[in-house]
Amino acid sequence: MPGVIRRLHKLKALLNVRHGPGAAILPPQVTRIHMEYAGPSNELGHMGPKKFLRENLPRLKYWNPATPMIVNRHNDNTIAPTLTIYLRDEDSHARYDDSTAGPDKAPTSTLSSAWDGSAKAPLPADNERTVTIEMRNQHSSVILKEFMEKTRAVPVFPTPREQAELDDIEALRRKGEVDRETVRKMREAQKREQALMNQAKSEAAAFKASTM
Repeated sequence: MPGVIRRLHKLKALLNVRHGPGAAILPPQVTRIHMEYAGPSNELGHMGPKKFLRENLPRLKYWNPATPMIVNRHNDNTIAPTLTIYLRDEDSHARYDDSTAGPDKAPTSTLSSAWDGSAKAPLPADNERTVTIEMRNQHSSVILKEFMEKTRAVPVFPTPREQAELDDIEALRRKGEVDRETVRKMREAQKREQALMNQAKSEAAAFKASTM
């Protein structure tokens, strides 16, 4: 049984990345994504963006490994968190080419996420345009909904086999909750019984002392 549980836990971790909010395939017009927010703090409307980064972005990365997704973290929570989507112009049939970037248009290949605020969103290339999502004070689900609409991403759903595995994992989770509650109640009952025994011993000792 422990081996089965370990397997299900590993399977859960994999399926959690493959499926759920954010599991979607981006159209080829989306050339890259840039996200900026204040990392250390949840204040001033940065909690939603942090949850989007933690729960939704990994799934987007899983299904779109060729699309650069840059995250620029900094410490100034007064700066509005933003999500910038780079889109290839619909009238342009050429593939995205880093050579179109000028001195102030950082090539995709040189971009990387940063914790010190140094990975600012670059200007779009000549055949790109940008769409920006303002994330301040927005729930992660609202951010994701707007992202899906503006990118026209196609959601990915579990196959019948994966859904069956997800159902097994959910059943195991519920059983675990029931088992934990049973153990908790048993321990509480044991504590109450022990407390009554201790009280009885104390009262017996006090009575004995009073009769001597």
